[in-house]
Amino acid sequence: MATDNPMTAGVAGRYASALFELANEQNQLDEVDRDLGKFTDLLDQSEDLSRLVKSPAFAAEEQERALGAVMDWAAVGATTGNFLKVVTRNRRLFAAEDMIKTFRSLLARHRGEVVAEVKSAVTLDTAQLSALKDKLKSSYGKDVRLDASVDPSLLGGLIIKIGSRMFDSSLKTKLTNLKVVLKGAD
Repeated sequence: MATDNPMTAGVAGRYASALFELANEQNQLDEVDRDLGKFTDLLDQSEDLSRLVKSPAFAAEEQERALGAVMDWAAVGATTGNFLKVVTRNRRLFAAEDMIKTFRSLLARHRGEVVAEVKSAVTLDTAQLSALKDKLKSSYGKDVRLDASVDPSLLGGLIIKIGSRMFDSSLKTKLTNLKVVLKGAD
């Protein structure tokens, strides 16, 4: 499974597989993927929505009502919206991000792609993402799907994770490594 959280690996896998099968049967893989992207973007942009999704303090009814309003506002399709409502009713909304990662891994495998999770200190523009995608494609010999996110704590550079491989060229890591070396020089 494409999850970093072993507590939700089973849950994420089951829900993501069910969504993938449903979307595939309905020929809506691209639509569901776009809708999940919208939802992920909203989570990244709103601390309140992220808190609503991750906190067990909210009742399922409150989460479902709020999520329904957000999904309507974001024009999320019926398949994805219904999926998120079921996840909410079953009190599994906290695992939604892992479900999305797993769904995207299943989709990439279905398309013959590899998924690269890219973290950067600032938002990468289209040209940078395209150049990175081309470089990774030439290295892996497959189409690459980029899941880009911003982590300001990196200060600069990138962290790229593909499967179990991670490439860390972040300034934060370089500074941490330099700090370790300098401490050893005392």
